[in-house]
Amino acid sequence: MDFKWHIETAWKLTFSNIVPLILMTLVMTVVSGFTFGILGPVTMAGYIQSVLLMLREGREPKIQDIFSQMRLFFPLFGFVFLAFIAIMIGFLVLFLPGFLIVVAVTFCCIYMLPLMTDKGLGVVDAVKESYRMAVKGQVLDHVVVVVLYMGIIALGGSVFIGFLFSCPLANVFLASVYNEKTGAVPEIRP
Repeated sequence: MDFKWHIETAWKLTFSNIVPLILMTLVMTVVSGFTFGILGPVTMAGYIQSVLLMLREGREPKIQDIFSQMRLFFPLFGFVFLAFIAIMIGFLVLFLPGFLIVVAVTFCCIYMLPLMTDKGLGVVDAVKESYRMAVKGQVLDHVVVVVLYMGIIALGGSVFIGFLFSCPLANVFLASVYNEKTGAVPEIRP
């Protein structure tokens, strides 16, 4: 996998669409905060779909895109609730089991939202397919993708202003890798 190309693509597309991406990130964060995280997963699904359309068709992201996947509210709510319970039980036992559950969920489910929005898969099928994509081929490449994605989010997440830049960058990077893994070659190359 050509990580340099994916990072350059993410960088160029993020900064060529920086204003709409920052506005979308801000609205998504505010909506998630005001609903105590309940609408977080479904607005993130809309965000991911908007980034995929930007990458493939050159379509400028729009704020209303984050509300475009509301049909996924109940499946995503159930998944996040179960994952939250499992993680909390892991952290109650000891710190390490909770941390390992977070790593496992991230490793196995990183492509879940793009698969649900792009391919129309249900939660169970999306998790299975995401796991298959993770272990198919070079597992080390997937580990690097997860580390880069989480690293970009973590670096920007240390400061709120930084998150407004790092969230779009990380998600454009993820969408670019997703396109390569699914064989969907983006038409727009920066």
